[in-house]
Amino acid sequence: MQEQSNALTSQPSSSHEESVALAPGLVPIVITAFGKDRPGVSATFFRVLSAHGVQVLDVEQSVFRSMLSLGALVGVAEDKVDTLREGLVESLKGHGMSVKFDSASTSQRSSASTHAIVVLGNPVNAEDISRIGQTLADYGANIDTIRGIADYPVTGLELLVSIPNPKPGAGIPLRAALAELAQAQDIDIAIERDGLQRRSKRLICFDVDSTLITGEVIEMLAAHAGREAEVAAVTERAMRGELDFAESLHERVKALAGLPVSVLEEVSNSIELTPGARTTIRTLKRLGYKCGAVSGGFIQILEPLAKELGLDFYKANTLEIEDGKLTGRVVGGVVDRQEKARSLKAFAEQSGLHMHQTVAVGDGANDIDMLSVAGLGIAFNAKPALKEIADTSVNVPFMDSILFMLGISRDEIDIADREDGTYRRVPLEQ
Repeated sequence: MQEQSNALTSQPSSSHEESVALAPGLVPIVITAFGKDRPGVSATFFRVLSAHGVQVLDVEQSVFRSMLSLGALVGVAEDKVDTLREGLVESLKGHGMSVKFDSASTSQRSSASTHAIVVLGNPVNAEDISRIGQTLADYGANIDTIRGIADYPVTGLELLVSIPNPKPGAGIPLRAALAELAQAQDIDIAIERDGLQRRSKRLICFDVDSTLITGEVIEMLAAHAGREAEVAAVTERAMRGELDFAESLHERVKALAGLPVSVLEEVSNSIELTPGARTTIRTLKRLGYKCGAVSGGFIQILEPLAKELGLDFYKANTLEIEDGKLTGRVVGGVVDRQEKARSLKAFAEQSGLHMHQTVAVGDGANDIDMLSVAGLGIAFNAKPALKEIADTSVNVPFMDSILFMLGISRDEIDIADREDGTYRRVPLEQ
């Protein structure tokens, strides 16, 4: 997260002027066509331009809910502007398209957006977008583009924005303002620098209990010993950061002394993955990500889960077993918050990756160090202590929402799932 914070506060490339190579004798014109999308519109548009010897300098086309918007910055001989306009209007009339001409300048070309903002909610309301827009305006940021990236299991929007000539540190108060707004509006808002660094992520590491899976393994084991409530209370205090994790782990593991080793298999078979976990890992591995998990829980539970999910790496504590029973002790060093961070660094090094290419996901105080060293730290339905240091938070119970935070759209996920036969949408509870 440190590199992410530095990236957010550093001076981005300012808007710059670029001279577009406009051929002699031509004047720059912006042409916009708008109407119902149908086959042949673009072909007709450029066929007319071709007939008038037009030079194409820039083009942008988009379709929203079957409505097409096609814009082009072109160079055209001044004495042909009127005939070009008449030709386009007449040719596109049959396609139901309207056409607009505007004079333009080729001397200035906007620089790329500086930041990407992802908004998640169930639902997202017009008021949410209005307040986000006003907050951005208050900090001098301009919204360049907005696109929908998810309609399931939550509504997701991605905004690319530009902060003109920000002073060092300008991103930090904007991030804080958006975090405050997210809490007030009951939505999730993530902001990070746009560009190559955002798209360079190639390794993700998950916490396990209450992150990758829905429950706390040690509490499930303690239930077999009739001490679930006692252990749960200690777990909660440790996740809030009120207890040293190593001490709390040893105290809780003592409650397991005497349990038969068969309990491990029973608990392993009863584990429930967080909704969307399989989709998240499957999608990221398609993109070439290394996926793994590091847990303050136990390797006897994590290992079969990791193999089932095809994780590339994993690490957890080892329960001591003697004569077919748990002794109430762990073997070797404890996987605490410091060890989680060290493990993430080791996983990245083994994969030949830089830390800014890593993502860490967790829910408790034991994940603070891991999220702090990651390129992007995501607090997943997390305790306040973790939310305070995370780059962003996800507060919906769907793991695949993390994909949207990384700029991956629902359509891209669904298309890939359909191609390999894994597509399914589970009805959501109302």
